[in-house]
Amino acid sequence: MNNFKIKKDRQFLMKRMGDISQLAGAKSYELTHGRAKGVRAVDIKTGTGLEFTVLPDRALDIAWACYRGVPLSYISKTGVVSPVYYEPIGLNWLRSFFAGLLTTCGLSNVGGPCEVADPLFGSQQHGLHGRISNIPASNVAVSEKWRENEFQISVTGRVTQAMFFGENLILERTISTALGSNKILIHDTIENAGFSPQPVMILYHINLGYPLLDETSRFICSSKTITPGNDLSKIHLSKYSTFAPPAPDFREHLFFHQPNADAAGFACAALINDELELGLYIKFNVNQLGRLIQWKMLGESEYVLGIEPANCLPISRREQEKKGDLEFLEPGQIKNIDLEIAILSDKTEIDQFHSP
Repeated sequence: MNNFKIKKDRQFLMKRMGDISQLAGAKSYELTHGRAKGVRAVDIKTGTGLEFTVLPDRALDIAWACYRGVPLSYISKTGVVSPVYYEPIGLNWLRSFFAGLLTTCGLSNVGGPCEVADPLFGSQQHGLHGRISNIPASNVAVSEKWRENEFQISVTGRVTQAMFFGENLILERTISTALGSNKILIHDTIENAGFSPQPVMILYHINLGYPLLDETSRFICSSKTITPGNDLSKIHLSKYSTFAPPAPDFREHLFFHQPNADAAGFACAALINDELELGLYIKFNVNQLGRLIQWKMLGESEYVLGIEPANCLPISRREQEKKGDLEFLEPGQIKNIDLEIAILSDKTEIDQFHSP
């Protein structure tokens, strides 16, 4: 199986199969047990060994992901949770934080809970990391189609964060890949569909776990600056790129990176496991997402590395506004965001990988 290479030729392949789902494609279904009951899911496989699960009822976030049977994403003790159980107050977002390959944070708050002044209500409460991940998508469409000799697979949908007398923010998301690909492409647009300027905060909480994450793993990111996010992180700043076995009572380390980018604005970060000869990198554009947060959490059962491109720091909307660094969208304005999550499948690809 390790020597299998996909021949990207439609005629060649379809002479050997009755249906392309034998090799690649998308499968839609609903989860049926516990607090996940009713959550729509779409399993996607590319034929290379890359498989992942998109959850339309969780803002088209991505739960499980693996490559050739090796798990990539971290799944928390909550498991996948239906949005009907979402608790927006304070830190209770954590009660439905399944983590997965992608949890989207925002769109009106990223970071700790806070209270902000509101001209109509006097003040408004914002819970940890916002609401968007717990909003089901509408207009969901799964597409599988040949374009010449490329078999393309995608899931699209619309996630609306709106409030009477409040914001009307629309996230349109497309997650795509192709037969023979080791890449997941995410294209988002965020539109202010209302009639007043709105702050927009978004953080892509990409969560990598065992066995890709282990004591032999290393984090790679070329950064102009690395700022510790708390006092504990300051103590451990020199060890930001290395890992240890799970430890009892471990407290999270946060590192805020200002990444280097190439001439087109693209930056990369990666987690490499040399023992497995396997890695995963994230590519993003600093003109869209100017921050990279590294969340290093090496606790028992909570053993995860977060690589998190964002347009803000995870310090709450109130603190971001105090810093004068809060992004606003004018009425009708659209923000485009593109991310690439890709596999480094062997030692050669790992050795050839470099961050700008």
